[in-house]
Amino acid sequence: MNLLSGLRSMIADGADGSVSSKRVITVMATSLVGLAFILNLFAGMTVDKNMYDSMMMIVIAGMGTTVVEKFAKK
Repeated sequence: MNLLSGLRSMIADGADGSVSSKRVITVMATSLVGLAFILNLFAGMTVDKNMYDSMMMIVIAGMGTTVVEKFAKK
């Protein structure tokens, strides 16, 4: 499985296989938080704490709703 098909399956909705905008936003926010962490660690660049916390809240909310979907009645 190549990277593109793996990413596609990660953002696809479990019900019908369509791309879920909620999952796309969560993946993008997770990538930005990871990038901020790496830049802070290796390049010495800092991100405003409030902005970082806001992005983390988006990631937590997105992952939480994705998990809840798995247990919701169809």
